[in-house]
Amino acid sequence: MSRRRTRKSAAIEAPTSAAGDKPASSPPADPSLPPAVKPAAAKPPAAKESRRRRSAGTAGFEERIGYRFKDPALLEQALTHISALTGARNRAGSYQRLEFLGDHVLGLVISDMLFRAFAKADEGEMSRRLADLVRKEACADVARAIDLGTAIKLGASEVNAGGRGRVAILADVCEALIGAVFVDGGYPAAAALIERLWSERMRRPARPLRDSKTVLQEWAQARGLPTPAYREVERKGPAHDPEFRVTVELPELAPAEGLGRSKRAAEQAAAAAMLTRAGVKADRLDG
Repeated sequence: MSRRRTRKSAAIEAPTSAAGDKPASSPPADPSLPPAVKPAAAKPPAAKESRRRRSAGTAGFEERIGYRFKDPALLEQALTHISALTGARNRAGSYQRLEFLGDHVLGLVISDMLFRAFAKADEGEMSRRLADLVRKEACADVARAIDLGTAIKLGASEVNAGGRGRVAILADVCEALIGAVFVDGGYPAAAALIERLWSERMRRPARPLRDSKTVLQEWAQARGLPTPAYREVERKGPAHDPEFRVTVELPELAPAEGLGRSKRAAEQAAAAAMLTRAGVKADRLDG
């Protein structure tokens, strides 16, 4: 009797001890019971937060531009001004790299649009039309049309200084947006965006195709005067958004000054001021 109890006990304990302290295998599942259902894995809070940010902050903007980003981080970068960042992340996290790319993509796409739309235009006319369509003021107008200013992330100082309405910031972020779409969706997506936003502008009656510097130079040459001399006299403001003051000089005329967010824009403004003083009506295309 005692030996039988010992054998029974050993048979029960064998599965755990014989396998080198491994747990015993589970008994077969009862076929009459439904299979166990594993609880759904909890979605990471970061993913939920990302969707909330897109839904609350960018979904409406994406609808306005007619493009939905596969990588929302690209859109966030395109909309982030350097003033909204601190420390070493400044340049990497702001729109500046995307602006560089978008500027070149915009020029390429607009050139292609002009080539197809104006089959009889020569190289000179297309170059002047291109300059009109990609200049800062044109990009800023497009930015206003899609209400881009409200979506830009700015530091408090830039917000207080009216940065959301500045031509230079609007134009730069507009180009960065194009760069972000190009990275996210490739050339076809960027070209489609540019065509949506620029086609109507491109087909408007052409503005006069000479800028103030050209008009002033032609006016001076017609009177036997030398080429106008431009000189930068002041540069102020932060490095990412400077303001230039330029003077232009011609013999027999008092110097004239112009202000601009770029040196070229300041030169155009100075030329326009001199033409106005000389009583010349310029058919301008400044930028």
